[in-house]
Amino acid sequence: MATAKKTVKRTDAAADSFSAEEKAAMKERARELKRNASAAEDEQAVLEKIASMPASDRAMGERFHAIVKAAAPHLMPKLWYGMPAYYKDGKNVCFFQDAAKFKARYATFGFNEAAKLDDGNMWPTSYALVKLTAEDEKRISALVKQAAS
Repeated sequence: MATAKKTVKRTDAAADSFSAEEKAAMKERARELKRNASAAEDEQAVLEKIASMPASDRAMGERFHAIVKAAAPHLMPKLWYGMPAYYKDGKNVCFFQDAAKFKARYATFGFNEAAKLDDGNMWPTSYALVKLTAEDEKRISALVKQAAS
């Protein structure tokens, strides 16, 4: 008895669920992983990414970069999904996501699992940034110092 083959129409639900900006970030990450750049080249790529941001994001990105470099000079700047990020021992500690990256109303300053920010059973891992005041900069500096310890 001959069996009939079933034709199954596949849909790529995952591909349909990502925005154009998310797809672009994933492509950027794939390129980053293929790069074999020196620390100086990685930092230059971060500075170029910041320079390419819209003016308000660029100003915060430049300040954020300077704060991180001053607070934790041992962190290595490197792109992460096309965003400025700062690494320790090959692990991403913190990052800056400009508002324009995903068409958000605010930029984001965030931490990843390598950050040493544990505080009980719950603690923040990201912060919305609309602008940076002197007080905000002090708080970011203290958080980065703690995260990178």
